[in-house]
Amino acid sequence: MEITLILDNIRSTYNVGAILRNAEGFGIKEVIFSGYTPFPGVRPGVLPHISEKLKKQISKTALGAEEMVKCTYCPDIQEFLASKMAEKATVIALENNISDNRLITLSNVKQALNGVKRAYLVAGEEVFGINPELYPYITIFAEIPMKGKKESFNVSVAIGIALYELAKST
Repeated sequence: MEITLILDNIRSTYNVGAILRNAEGFGIKEVIFSGYTPFPGVRPGVLPHISEKLKKQISKTALGAEEMVKCTYCPDIQEFLASKMAEKATVIALENNISDNRLITLSNVKQALNGVKRAYLVAGEEVFGINPELYPYITIFAEIPMKGKKESFNVSVAIGIALYELAKST
């Protein structure tokens, strides 16, 4: 199964770098950036010296992965996801602590993806998660069960766990 990763409103350049490193390690060919997620390339509307500063910060944790994975900035993620929905694409969102009948544990996603050739994995803002405006475009919400007292993993760790679990299903 081919997976495209979507990062929506991730705040930390270091998380973005770690995510890119995870993505490269699991053979992800493209990462789509949206919202205010720091982008490792020239982004429309961002001054060149700011873009360069962001790229350097991302590079600290990406360690070159930002050059190996296709990085695309999407100015309207809702429109993008709507087009994927029209194509009957499978969109998985990493989320927890929501009440939605599409929420399943990550370990059960493999069964739900039986026969799927391409999927989109969405990760949202570090504290608040997926923007609720994106919920209509989500096929499956995948939750990583927590055993400790904390309610969630760091977004880069969660993506690493999710990509590992999804890689087992291919």
